[in-house]
Amino acid sequence: MNHERSIFRLRRRRKWRVRKRVRGTPERPRLSVFRSHKHIYAQVIDDLSGKTLVSAGTVEDGLLGKKTYGGNVAAAGVVGKTLAERALKAGIKQVCFDRGAFKYHGRVAAVADAAREAGLSV
Repeated sequence: MNHERSIFRLRRRRKWRVRKRVRGTPERPRLSVFRSHKHIYAQVIDDLSGKTLVSAGTVEDGLLGKKTYGGNVAAAGVVGKTLAERALKAGIKQVCFDRGAFKYHGRVAAVADAAREAGLSV
């Protein structure tokens, strides 16, 4: 079997395992994190309406400032802080954290910690 295909299948199974327990409501939407090798993305999603309420990612212009690499913990902290500020501005105070298929450590944990420090209840 193709190695990349089996890795993708295992990642998809882990994602389903987490997603079946985490649902976003209008009162407490879901904060979803996606991590690639070079970037990290986060969005706050209302699952009942199926809409993304706010989002942030390292691919945005001006988010990282002079730093160009978005695949480290410092960049993940900036994304978490920016997302929390945008969510608070939109009136969202509480979210449920969806780590997806990724372990809760490193960059994924940095997004959640930065969002908590910025005032979002994760």
